Amino acid sequence: MKWPLKLAGLLPALFSPAQVRAGVDAPVIAPVSLRLSAPEARQGAASDGVHIFVIDNDRIGKYRIATGQRIAQWQGERRLFPHMNSCTVAGRDLVCAASNYPAVPQTSAVEFFDARTLRHVRTVSLGFGPGSLTVLDRHAGKWWAVFANYAGKGGEPGRDHRYTLLVRMDDAFRQEAAWTFPPELIDRFAPFSCSGASWSADGRLFVTGHDRPELYEVALPAAGSQLELRRTIGLATPGQAIDWDPVLPRRLWSIDRASGDVVASEILDRP
Repeated sequence: MKWPLKLAGLLPALFSPAQVRAGVDAPVIAPVSLRLSAPEARQGAASDGVHIFVIDNDRIGKYRIATGQRIAQWQGERRLFPHMNSCTVAGRDLVCAASNYPAVPQTSAVEFFDARTLRHVRTVSLGFGPGSLTVLDRHAGKWWAVFANYAGKGGEPGRDHRYTLLVRMDDAFRQEAAWTFPPELIDRFAPFSCSGASWSADGRLFVTGHDRPELYEVALPAAGSQLELRRTIGLATPGQAIDWDPVLPRRLWSIDRASGDVVASEILDRP
């Protein structure tokens, strides 16, 4: 039997095939401290510090980090849950971004689960929006969402990946403000979009794309409507949804679709 925990030490991993495809400008990879096997590792991961929630389109697995044991799971009907992407733990809830991707016109919803049992609690339907909801995070008393757009599959005529939008929302999921992504980051997303975003404990925003093994620190601008790219960090995993660990502030959770793993990377501050 394959033991579910893979201790990777604190040495940087080797370049992945995705990084080779990305080109010679791939940054140094953040060291990996832990790998955990999870068949749901297709869209993203979220953590409460003790457990890791692993997300697929229509299923979620809850694992105990200390042992790698799956202690709860949920399976939904695919017609109702065609594409859940990222989740975050907010109080007693696991709150997930969901959409009808790759169907068009794009519609989105917010799905609430009991974080203890994974019972589906309720849905907040957002209907048509400025894109496909791929990200939802809670920070500073607000909801932060990313509405993705694509240059191809799942995209709508007249809106490609350049129309990807970060939106700040109130408790009723009404838009309060929105920002575009800088061109140099949009180019890294192409032809897909932003698949992950998470606020760190010290109030910094980090995002990922769909397939590049990279993490981007961005900042809200002092003026205007375009986010500012602060730095690029290499990851051992190729894109998808991410989440900061609330107990270990340097630990970032992501997934590796190819290996079916949830991966903990140690993100260090700049020297």
